[in-house]
Amino acid sequence: MTPLTTEKLSPTVGVQVIGADCERLLSDATMPGWCLDALEANGVLLFRDLHIDDPAQVAFSSRLGRLEMLGHGEHPEIFVVTLDPAKNRAAAYLRGTFDWHIDGMTEDIPIMASLLSARAVAETGGETEFASAYAAYDDLSGDEKERFADVRVVHTFEAAQRLSNPDPSPDELAMWRRRAPKVHPLVWTHVSGRRSLVLSATASHVEGMDLEASRAFLGELLIRATAPERVYRHTWQVGDLVIWDNRGVLHRACPYRADSSREMHRTTLYGDEPIR
Repeated sequence: MTPLTTEKLSPTVGVQVIGADCERLLSDATMPGWCLDALEANGVLLFRDLHIDDPAQVAFSSRLGRLEMLGHGEHPEIFVVTLDPAKNRAAAYLRGTFDWHIDGMTEDIPIMASLLSARAVAETGGETEFASAYAAYDDLSGDEKERFADVRVVHTFEAAQRLSNPDPSPDELAMWRRRAPKVHPLVWTHVSGRRSLVLSATASHVEGMDLEASRAFLGELLIRATAPERVYRHTWQVGDLVIWDNRGVLHRACPYRADSSREMHRTTLYGDEPIR
C-alpha cells in the first residue's frame, strides 16, 4: 500500500493528506491511529476530492472515536451545517460560527474533534479559518506564561451569541441563559503535556477582573493568536473533507449569504479531556 504523505497548508497549522481515498479510510487498519497522530501533530487534516457520503463519513468517524448524535433522520450522527432553516432548525444560531471559537466551551468537557465534508459551497465567502491555540501559547513570553498560569475565564453561550445578535429579544436572551456559565483556565495543560490558550467567542470575562478590562485583555490575546500569518484559510471545494482538533485549534466560518446553497455535513467526536 502506498505510504501516506502530507503537505503543509501553513507554517503553524494544517496539512493536506496525500494517498488516501474513501476505501482506505474504511479498510486500512492503521488509518485511525495514523490520523489521530497526524491530527495531534498538525491540528488540521485536509482530504481533497474525497466525495465521501454520509454512511462512509459516519463509518470513518466512528473509527476515530465515539460520535455525538446532533442530527436527525437516517444518520443522526450527521449535523447539516447550513443557513437554510428548512434544512436545519438551528440555522439562525450558526451565524455565531462567524467568530473565532472552540466548540463546547459551555460544557464540562469540550468535543475532541470535528469532521466536515463539503456538499455545496458558497459563491462568495464561506471559507473556514483555523489557528493553532498551541502555537498561541508557545509564542507567549516567559513572563506572560507565568502570569497567565492562574487566570480563569468565564464562558457563556450569551457572550458568543451577542456578537452576531447584540439586541436579542427577551425570549432569545432567556434561551441563551438556560446554559449555565462554565469557568475554565486560560491555559489548558493537556494530558500530553502540551499547553494551549483557551480563547473563544464564548469568553465573557476574566474572574476577578473588571469587565471591560478583562474583555480588552482577552480580545488582544485573540488578535495575536489569529493574526493573518498564523491562520490557514480553507477555500472549500465540493468533495473536500477536513478534520480539526477542537482541543488545540480555533476556527471560524467566513461570512456568507443567508440564501447561499453552502451545505456541509459534520460529524463530531466526543471529548475525553477536561480543561485543566
